[in-house]
Amino acid sequence: MTAGYLGVLAFLAGCAPAPRPAEVDSAELTRRLTVQFERSAADWNRGDLAGFLSDYAAEGTTSYVSAGHVIKGIDSIRSHYAPRFAPGAVRDSLRFEELEARPLGTRYALVTARYLLYRGGQTTSSGPFSLVMEERLGGWKILHDHTSSDPR
Repeated sequence: MTAGYLGVLAFLAGCAPAPRPAEVDSAELTRRLTVQFERSAADWNRGDLAGFLSDYAAEGTTSYVSAGHVIKGIDSIRSHYAPRFAPGAVRDSLRFEELEARPLGTRYALVTARYLLYRGGQTTSSGPFSLVMEERLGGWKILHDHTSSDPR
């Protein structure tokens, strides 16, 4: 073989498409994230703010949208929730329903669900939310949270 022919082969090998990553199973992802959010609700219900916030990416670009406002950064999100976890504060119980995860490639997902806050068997607040999440070494982390409240 000539050097020119080997050069063309090397060039063509470099142009070959990358192997496709394994498909992410939507049902399995939904199951895994349901378990994660059950733990998150349990953290909320026992007053563990750090545990509840551990699902959010701990960085300044993490965003939370609710009630017409955008909060940026994990420290600001922590400040938003902290009064509910202060000693003596009234914090209704939390649960999540209708969680569905849609893979966006191999490391990202769009998650939709509903939250319900309740006290004494009565719902005090509820609504849909959507999350953009990224799978990292420490598990799935929320990059963006958009939460809405149902009309009263």
